[in-house]
Amino acid sequence: MSDERRYFSRIPFTANAHILTTKGDIYLNCRVIDVSLNGLLITRPENWLGKLTDNFNVDLLLDDAQIVIKMQAEMAHMDANSIGFHCKLIDLDSITHLKRLVELNLADEGLLHRELSALLAMSDN
Repeated sequence: MSDERRYFSRIPFTANAHILTTKGDIYLNCRVIDVSLNGLLITRPENWLGKLTDNFNVDLLLDDAQIVIKMQAEMAHMDANSIGFHCKLIDLDSITHLKRLVELNLADEGLLHRELSALLAMSDN
C-alpha cells in the first residue's frame, strides 16, 4: 500500500506480540515493527504458515505484558521479512490503550483526531 493511500500513521514501536491462528497454531514473542490505530506490522516468524486474509487473534504486549492490547485481525500483506495485520475487532480497553500509545508517539493532536475520525467512519461501514 502506498503512503498516499495510508489513512493511519505507523508508529515505530518495540514490543512483542503473540499471534494465535483460528486453527490453534500460536506464534509467541513476535517482534513488533510498528503499530497504527488500524493494525500492526511484525517480523515474520520463520515457521509462518498463515495466508492473506486469514484471521488471527493478536495480543500486543506492553510494559512487560502488564498491558495487553487484544484484537482480532486479518493478515493484510506479507513479504519475506514482515507481516502486516489489519484490525477487524478490538475491545474498548484495548482501543483505549492503543489510542494512548499512538497519542504519546504521534506528537500531533490534530492528526490523531483525524485518524480517530477515519477509524470511526470505517467501523460504520
